[in-house]
Amino acid sequence: MSTVSHSGLPFMKMHGLGNDFVVVDARARSVAITAGLARALGNRHTGIGFDQLAIIEPGRGDAHLRFWNSDGSMSAACGNATRCIARFLMDETGKDHVHLTTERGDLYATDAGGGLTSVNMGAPQLEWQDIPLAEAMDTLELPIEGTPTATGMGNPHCTFFVDDAEAVPLETFGPRYEHHPLYPEHTNVQVVSVVAPDHLRMRVWERGVGVTLASGSSSCAVAVAAARKGLTGREVEIDLDGGRMRVAWRDDGVWMTGATAHVCDGVIAQDFVEAAG
Repeated sequence: MSTVSHSGLPFMKMHGLGNDFVVVDARARSVAITAGLARALGNRHTGIGFDQLAIIEPGRGDAHLRFWNSDGSMSAACGNATRCIARFLMDETGKDHVHLTTERGDLYATDAGGGLTSVNMGAPQLEWQDIPLAEAMDTLELPIEGTPTATGMGNPHCTFFVDDAEAVPLETFGPRYEHHPLYPEHTNVQVVSVVAPDHLRMRVWERGVGVTLASGSSSCAVAVAAARKGLTGREVEIDLDGGRMRVAWRDDGVWMTGATAHVCDGVIAQDFVEAAG
């Protein structure tokens, strides 16, 4: 299944504001990841547990990244994992910037100082066919109760602006819209309250995962949606369950800045890899 040694598969555990990842460095040897292995590793009781699994591979820039959700599905984008890996690569090389490639496209990350890492997640996708939605419509106000806004950040998002994000039962609200017929690839779901013209409170349900403490691509999508609706300017601070993110929608893309953590290193037993794969 892979070229890992009999001693097992080395991994790193990282998180960005509580949005947690298992990261496998496959730059020196190929590693085959199946949906079954991703699900097994993602199980918080019988595996390691994560919101996303990220693989670092050789690429045109400093590295190429691939992402899996904990249900075994793949994602083209994962902002917080990208920031965590960017920080790891900058620490490894001593550089203050890195060039990463993903299914989303080319992403550029920089050291923002004070232990913070910034990544440019690229231009938002605002047309219905790019997000994608099931049919042509105004993405600013979808024909769904609550008139949420649709945004693509390499993955689809559905953002509801509400009076009190804390009052929304996200465990039941999120899955109701994750699989909405308007989203053929399913969607991330956010509930957002406006605190001030430059300050938002967000909670998130991630497709293929569930409630998470933070989401980088969701933070970018929410900032874009709020600016499009005239609720904020194009630079905002966003309070998530796991901490605070800064997002700026600029001419060259959507920049997100926040803290990252490298928690530990470990080795996944070879028997586990073979059984799950």
